[in-house]
Amino acid sequence: MAEAHQAVAFQFTVTPDGIDLQLSREVLKHIYLSGVTSWKKRAIRFKNGVLTGVYPASPSSWLIVVIAIMSTMYARIDPSMGMIDRIKTSLPVSEFMTVQTQTVFSAILFATGLWLSFIFLLRYILKALLSYHGWIFESHGKMSFSTKVWLSLVKLLSGRRPLLFSFQASLPHLPVPSIDDTISRYLESVRPLLDDEQYKQMEIVANDFKKDPAPKLQKHLKLKSWWATNYVSDWWEEYIYLRGRDPIMVNSNFYTMDFLYVIPTHRQAARAANVVHAMLQYRRKLERGELTPLRALGIVPMCSFQYERMFNTTRIPGIETDFVQHLKDRKHLVVYHRGRFFKVWLYYGGRHLWPSELELQFQRILDDKSEPQPGEIKLPSLTAGNRVPWARARLKYFNEGVNRASLETIETAAFFLTLDDEAHGYDPENIRCLDLYAKSLLHGKCYDRWFDKSFTLIVYKNGKIGVNTEHSWADSPIIGHMWEYVLATDCFHLGYTAEGHCKGDINKSLAPPTRLQWDIPKACQEIIEGSYMIAKGIADDVDFHGCLLNEFGKGLIKKCRTSPDAFIQLALQLAHYRDKGEFCLTYESSMTRMFREGRTETVRSCTCESTAFVKAMGMKESRMSKG
Repeated sequence: MAEAHQAVAFQFTVTPDGIDLQLSREVLKHIYLSGVTSWKKRAIRFKNGVLTGVYPASPSSWLIVVIAIMSTMYARIDPSMGMIDRIKTSLPVSEFMTVQTQTVFSAILFATGLWLSFIFLLRYILKALLSYHGWIFESHGKMSFSTKVWLSLVKLLSGRRPLLFSFQASLPHLPVPSIDDTISRYLESVRPLLDDEQYKQMEIVANDFKKDPAPKLQKHLKLKSWWATNYVSDWWEEYIYLRGRDPIMVNSNFYTMDFLYVIPTHRQAARAANVVHAMLQYRRKLERGELTPLRALGIVPMCSFQYERMFNTTRIPGIETDFVQHLKDRKHLVVYHRGRFFKVWLYYGGRHLWPSELELQFQRILDDKSEPQPGEIKLPSLTAGNRVPWARARLKYFNEGVNRASLETIETAAFFLTLDDEAHGYDPENIRCLDLYAKSLLHGKCYDRWFDKSFTLIVYKNGKIGVNTEHSWADSPIIGHMWEYVLATDCFHLGYTAEGHCKGDINKSLAPPTRLQWDIPKACQEIIEGSYMIAKGIADDVDFHGCLLNEFGKGLIKKCRTSPDAFIQLALQLAHYRDKGEFCLTYESSMTRMFREGRTETVRSCTCESTAFVKAMGMKESRMSKG
């Protein structure tokens, strides 16, 4: 009950002499510090919101414009061509608004309007410049004069020290391709897979589509492109991800690995503490918009929209479709260890817990010997199975009482942490080490990851880490950027003591983590077991083999003036053809983040050119074998 006592700011007792009121100065101090931190956060968000709102200009440029306009007026020059006088005549005259005050106020209003017009003009010009993508198709290592001029103009108009969302209003909208281009590219993508007769039939079908439904569909798309920020992304999120009723484990979620050769510490609690603290630092920068936006060539900005839902986000199951719940300022996370759930507060006295304090909390969980409650061990498998049974169980068994409170704690957490009881990582003496490591991150035991959270941080007992990410809210590069920051901060900034513990003093007065309570009836336990069996069948069907290629890497490929991605795609086509003796329609994801709220688009790497290369490789090997 220690946490209960610490949470009480005052106590009162009714006695015959009256009411005896006792205040807890320590708790009141924490309440005060939390309030100060909250207001500081709001002030910083407001300031950064203003900076983002006027970008690529700055608030100081407004003052410069006002001073310039006022200076011209004192020089008896009217740069407004009479507009200041018109504004002046519309202002009321009173003892507080003298003629001179009217003149000054009118000049300020005109200067503000001129400044805002200048901002919109800069954004329009920058948007027009960013609509040019010819630089992508130029030969590697060569840049035309027009592209150099274009890059110089983009750099000039991009301003200095942009924040994460500074370029959002300047990014072009995703254009709707013409019907002819759409049909032409579709026929080009299926040509390598069809013989001449099949291809002629497909051309007939495509031409029929072009005549009748295509024009009507094209009008609808164009109408949506004018109305919506991005005419694809909302449909993509809903119909590709949220409406799927199959399990998201393996089929949708993806994973991210730790350093291959480096383990900074073998202490599980310490590694978890440093990584969680680094994630909190990243979240603070993200919430304030202080992260540097990603820019191609260091100049061309990418859309940052997907970063918004990285933390405090959960996919909520529904009967027909799921939805993504995103909250703000979540101050706790939920930890899963050996079938038990724990709530851990991330703040103390208005600040983040230090790594040493987090290590203490996680070590308390590892040392906890309590047993799981009935149905608690495999409860997360509900998120791993089919969506409809999970949605129905949620409505029936988690809609009231302790079950609702505990589920709400999980779904409103900043993220989910699993302190795994297995050890994984690279071991040169174990040929299957990477296979087991990847499978563990991808699906685990099917009941020790909360697959609906935006991401689940996994920390193994030997100190190795990884992340399992729900896919609907963002694509892999977004979590990858956060992961790079976390690994660098963990190893090179926070560090560990010689014994492998987190640096800093230990605050033993912290209230211990709180066990989540459950009351799961037998009928719900049967649903949980059914979801587990479905998920286990999927996990057992995953055949994964990872190996290290040490002979060469992307450096050698680039020296050959070849794209590493193109190299890998051709290698995949060649390997598949040698294995199956035929080609197949191939999907490769590519970013469309040069457009506002862009996500991904499909690259069809099985082309006439790539199939010709594969066949040529086969002919060459055939001639060599005959020789």
